[in-house]
Amino acid sequence: MNRNLIERLGNSRTTRMTTMSSEQDAWLDREWRSSSGAADEAIARQGLILASVVGSTVHGLAVRDGVEDYDVMGIACEPPSCLLGFDHFHQWTARTQPDGARSADGDVDLVIYSLRKWARLALAGNPTVLLPLFSPTVLFTTPLGKDLREMADAFASRMAGKRFLGYARAQRERLAGQRGQLRVHRQELVEAYGFDTKFAGHLLRLAHQGVEYLETGRLSLPVPDPLRSHLLDVRLGRVPLPDVLAEASEVEADLVALLDTSPLPSFPDAKRVNAFLVSAYRSAWDWWP
Repeated sequence: MNRNLIERLGNSRTTRMTTMSSEQDAWLDREWRSSSGAADEAIARQGLILASVVGSTVHGLAVRDGVEDYDVMGIACEPPSCLLGFDHFHQWTARTQPDGARSADGDVDLVIYSLRKWARLALAGNPTVLLPLFSPTVLFTTPLGKDLREMADAFASRMAGKRFLGYARAQRERLAGQRGQLRVHRQELVEAYGFDTKFAGHLLRLAHQGVEYLETGRLSLPVPDPLRSHLLDVRLGRVPLPDVLAEASEVEADLVALLDTSPLPSFPDAKRVNAFLVSAYRSAWDWWP
């Protein structure tokens, strides 16, 4: 692991990193096209407590088609001026390519949330925001980041199932042309297979992971076989659209049933999460009255 990467990404409190490929190792050394200001970038780097790979790579569903990009999500403790004063920090976003341009091979899309914003989204059950709790590819962590991952159960609830269900249902309806416009951002896939197979794979992965989360309160990453192989077949156009839509409807029905039968509590443990936030910010600020 390139030490310069760690120095630029955060500070010297690193406690655990995975061994990354050379492409991943150099991702932060690129010239960023930031959609946030320099002040947000400085806060994100200084307060970083956790950063991990998310997206297709961590799900084990990246297709070796010559374009392998990376999505990275981080969490940072903003300084006291952002919580006690008039300053604000919600997130810092940056990417290798300009906004609106598709990523090329080796490119990185980065978002670093404030701990407070991330926790609100995670408590609400946002499927993407939950990924840093389970990602096996941790680029950077501090003791606070490690503690956060160890309390993943505090965020698990049936409420998250409603988010998985809502997103999956909306994507199925969009894929079927029943909601909004058809997804044709990947025109080459539509021309090759008649529909956006990558979008279809995302839909089924999200639905199946919603079932797993409601059954166990956790997400297995990467997606285990045989589901992983099946989702790759969908991505490669080996599963026709009617079969994809039928499977999506069946898994949605399982999700609906689990909203009543899941062993998870109805709501997350917001009190425990709140206590962690108070302790984490005090620790980050070295503020112990």
